[in-house]
Amino acid sequence: MKRAILLLLASAIASPALAQHSGHAQASPPPASAPAATCTPEHAAMGHCMIAAAAAQPSEPSPSCTAEHAAMGHCTMAPSTSAPAPVPAPAPATAGCTAEHAAMGHCQMPAAQPVAAPSPLPAATCTPEHAAMGHCTSPTQPSPPVSGVDPHAGHTMPAEQAAPPGATTCAPEHAAMGHCKLSAGAEIAEAPPPPEAFTGPAHAQDLYFDTAAAARSRAELAQEHGGLKAYRFLVDQLEASIGEGREGYAWDAQFWYGGDIDKFWLKTEGEGEFGGELEEVEVQALWSRAIDPWFDLQAGVRQDLRSGPDRTHLVLGIQGLAPYWFEVEGALFLSNKGDLTARAEAEYDLRLTQSLIFQPRAEIDFSFQDVPDLRLGSGISTAEFGARLRYELYPEAGLAVVAPYIGAQYERAFGDTARFRRAEGEGVGGWRLLVGVRTWF
Repeated sequence: MKRAILLLLASAIASPALAQHSGHAQASPPPASAPAATCTPEHAAMGHCMIAAAAAQPSEPSPSCTAEHAAMGHCTMAPSTSAPAPVPAPAPATAGCTAEHAAMGHCQMPAAQPVAAPSPLPAATCTPEHAAMGHCTSPTQPSPPVSGVDPHAGHTMPAEQAAPPGATTCAPEHAAMGHCKLSAGAEIAEAPPPPEAFTGPAHAQDLYFDTAAAARSRAELAQEHGGLKAYRFLVDQLEASIGEGREGYAWDAQFWYGGDIDKFWLKTEGEGEFGGELEEVEVQALWSRAIDPWFDLQAGVRQDLRSGPDRTHLVLGIQGLAPYWFEVEGALFLSNKGDLTARAEAEYDLRLTQSLIFQPRAEIDFSFQDVPDLRLGSGISTAEFGARLRYELYPEAGLAVVAPYIGAQYERAFGDTARFRRAEGEGVGGWRLLVGVRTWF
């Protein structure tokens, strides 16, 4: 009994050691491998079985071993010793062969059949935008430029072509987009007026109204629309002067009548001393014509009345409004004795208030030769510079405007004119205090 227990203990202790050395011993012959029909390549790769070598005589190809399985090593396709069987034609693309299967070699896509190009649209319906997208071919489409040829060679203006049918329906906006071409407009023939146009009165108004009354209405209409006549009488200076022991008076007035273009002018000016005789009186009769909106050209005669010899002059001058509102006047005088003189005047109205106006003024006289009878020397004979401050009164009833003023003026003689005055015991210049009135209507 004890011996049996010891044997059991010894066998239990030796079992693990034997298990560790069991792989060290020479391997015993493996058992017979499984039949090739049940040994798959993946089992053979793991050592579970061994694929048997192919027999000398090839067996019939396994119906279950396909090319893709043989490529993956799942089976071996036996070489065929019989005549190759005819390969069936590849199935059409619609039979299930897709592009991805053809790329993996599973099937073969049939050759693509050329698609017939659509017939071009008729030229009548082929518009430039359709031709640009390749939908049709325009008959007038230019060919692409050839290398080496001037690209601007085809930019010359083509000859005028006859308008295609339907050009009358070509709108300008369609022609601008190149959809059609506008035809040249036909010129309207100019026929002479009918003979009836030259019959009857010159004015159709005379057919329905009295001829004299119609003529008066036309004259009034022309007068009120550009032919209106107006007039103005202006006393620019009517003043008394005090200075250097002399008390005198002077005036300068003008009157005109006419329209916007032509006017008749009367001008007069003069001076004298209180208690004495008139020293000088001048009267001008002029015809003026507007040469632009600002200036008038004047021509006429001038008559001098003085204590000495009288003179008659031809006058040619200009009068108007210069830039910055300067009123200017200039004239040439040719006397009946052949004496040529000139005069230039300028004045400016500076409005201090609506009614208070400050007016500086200058006047210069020229002589182109010595005139001893009139005590004039060549060159600048006399010059006057002064200023007047006036206040304009506008009566509510009445047309005349009255503007009293005060001022000062300096007069000076130059050259031979001063020498002639000294020879007669007169002064050559000095200041004067002015008091006067200006009015117009």
